[in-house]
Amino acid sequence: MTHRVLALSVASLVLIAAITSQAQGLRPSTAGAGAGVTAPILVPTSVEPAADFIVAIVNSEPITNNEVHAALQRVSQQLAQQRRPQPDTRELAHQVLERLINEKAQLQVARESGIQVDNAAIDQAEQGIARQNQMSVAELRTRIAGEGGLISQLRDQLRDQLLLTRLREREVEMRVRVSDLEVDQYLREQQSKNDPATQEINLAQILVAVPDSATPVQLAALQARAQRALDRARAGEDFVALVREFSDAPDLAKGGQMGLRKADRYPPLFVDATKNLAVGDIAPLVRSGAGFHILKVFERINEAMPTMAVTQSRARHILLRLSPQLSETAARDKLSDFKKRIVTGQADFAALAREYSQDASAAQGGDLGWASPGQFVPEFEEVMNRLAPGQVSDPLVSRFGVHLIQLTERRNASLTPSEQRETVRAMLREKKLDEAYMAWAQEIRGKAYVELREPPQ
Repeated sequence: MTHRVLALSVASLVLIAAITSQAQGLRPSTAGAGAGVTAPILVPTSVEPAADFIVAIVNSEPITNNEVHAALQRVSQQLAQQRRPQPDTRELAHQVLERLINEKAQLQVARESGIQVDNAAIDQAEQGIARQNQMSVAELRTRIAGEGGLISQLRDQLRDQLLLTRLREREVEMRVRVSDLEVDQYLREQQSKNDPATQEINLAQILVAVPDSATPVQLAALQARAQRALDRARAGEDFVALVREFSDAPDLAKGGQMGLRKADRYPPLFVDATKNLAVGDIAPLVRSGAGFHILKVFERINEAMPTMAVTQSRARHILLRLSPQLSETAARDKLSDFKKRIVTGQADFAALAREYSQDASAAQGGDLGWASPGQFVPEFEEVMNRLAPGQVSDPLVSRFGVHLIQLTERRNASLTPSEQRETVRAMLREKKLDEAYMAWAQEIRGKAYVELREPPQ
């Protein structure tokens, strides 16, 4: 890995992301390198201006010129590495200062609310940064020290970012709801844009061929044969078996499937017959110059809709909820002991989940069922996605408590209509989270006492 690559990934965190995202109206992402941290942290720099002074007071805490100068310098370096145009220096300095003010106010709220981050969570975040940079924690620390940074400052910044993430999850998540009416409206809007140029479909057919010289009696018999095939397909019989029994088309080896292609590459007759059908549905009998067609929709991809084919994971977990009687450190230690016992064969994961897990899945041995991408909170899903079937994770912290995860299976699957609705719901919720975060951040900023100071003359 080159020095430039490391500088780009290790020296760019939420400050840069937030400054550039403010213009786009985006919320800093909650998916990240580890335990709720959104991305690699800003590495403290040893380069400081000759003199320092207070530029702002947030409630009772100062922000110094050195802090703004160092952050501004890192943002400028980042923009240069990305070959992006440099904003006006005054404007960029103003944005950096506003970001520091917002973070300072939010950190104060987090601490007043009693939110805490223990060293184990910071260790996990540091490991996530090292993993993103394809190196060990020791190598990461050596590189940071070589660039003039201090590990203690790095860990302080990680702690602050974890505090901010947990506060935002607690305060913003509860504000966002997506109703069934909103999901219905989105689906209707996308279906009304039923442009074949934006869709790909995979149709399967049973063709009962009709010769050009067929008599009316022969035509009636062939139509009756096609109707029998249609009735049996709609009754739930295996479509591939019906293809072998009835179809005169040349695609028998493919089970009648004609392949995923743009809708405008199918005969308009086929597109019209299937345009309002869901995946798995079968169209009424279609008559063409070749004969009678029974058409089944095997796959449909709309660029504006969630994909119909996904990789699903089945996992189970043990959840310990934090309380005055159970600290984060104690929960981690307990789950670490569980992992050792499971891995060495001294205990069964499902049995421990039934006895100790503190959520509704405990009765099922912690089984969470098949889950599509986006169904779990990002900090949980990021760890689950790294597991191989049968593997047990280290303890991880989410907004719900501390988890131990075991991945049991993984599969490729097509979304059912109800699963597609939930995917749309998650997509709409993420959009609302962006808006809710911006409103919440403005509320915190508005409640804080902020005094801006002029530089000394």
